Amino acid sequence: MDAYDDGAHPRPGEAAADPSADPSADAVVGSSPPPAVPPASPASLASPVSPPPPPAPPRTGIAALPIGYQLVAALALAVIAVTACVHVGMVFLHVAPSNTVSKKHGEAVDWWIYPEFEQNWKLFAPNPLQQNVAVQARAEFRTADGGTGTTEWYDLSAQDGADIDGNPLPSHIQQNELRRAWDFYVGSHDAENRPSGLRGQLSERYVRRIVLMRIDRERPGGPDARIERVQIRSRTTNVRPPRWSDEKTSTKPVLRLLPWWTVTPEDMPLPDEARTRTAAQERQTRGDEQTRGNEQNRGDER
Repeated sequence: MDAYDDGAHPRPGEAAADPSADPSADAVVGSSPPPAVPPASPASLASPVSPPPPPAPPRTGIAALPIGYQLVAALALAVIAVTACVHVGMVFLHVAPSNTVSKKHGEAVDWWIYPEFEQNWKLFAPNPLQQNVAVQARAEFRTADGGTGTTEWYDLSAQDGADIDGNPLPSHIQQNELRRAWDFYVGSHDAENRPSGLRGQLSERYVRRIVLMRIDRERPGGPDARIERVQIRSRTTNVRPPRWSDEKTSTKPVLRLLPWWTVTPEDMPLPDEARTRTAAQERQTRGDEQTRGNEQNRGDER
């Protein structure tokens, strides 16, 4: 062994062994070299990979329904839109000044408007109610033992107002029956309460029956008493103008007193038993008439 065998001093002509210079120096003999990694392309280095697009939001509303339900919903919306347009047009013709269209189709307009959509104003000339009209009534009655008496004045308009106040869905009767009946009477009578033709007589019977039914509910004089006459009056008060208005209006009530009306048997409301019996008689009469008509038709065919 010489000094060149310990590796400290290489022999002349030999380079010193550098493990870092030969990457395969520590590799096991017979192992395969590692695979080569391809160089990255400039495009991949320039722009990063974009994330996938987010999922589409779920469908809502009519679009989420099946196609059959979508057609039904579209048809319903079309019907509502057409009905709304027709209603707006009818109300316009009702409140607009008289014109060719309203004269030609007046019956159709009235059929659509009355009684639920009645308007108390006119287009281009608004004239809202500026009066409070209270219809009051009293009655003369006869008791079962022959005694007589007179009731106090019943404020029928105040009763309707109490029924409507706080009621989200008041009935048509509560809102309009008494008011329309009184307007019908006033429009068909003069200042002396004289009727103008058949409409005036019809309005008298109509108002008298409404008042009679209202008072009969109170059972004046007891359950066996009989109402013989009724009297009606109206109390009209102008609405006070606002403070900023220069309009001068009298707020003194104006009374209109009607004469006593005698109650006839036709005016009396039928009890439940009589009403049922009358309805059965009417059905029997219609059945008999239909039977006779069928027999007559068969005889004509022969």
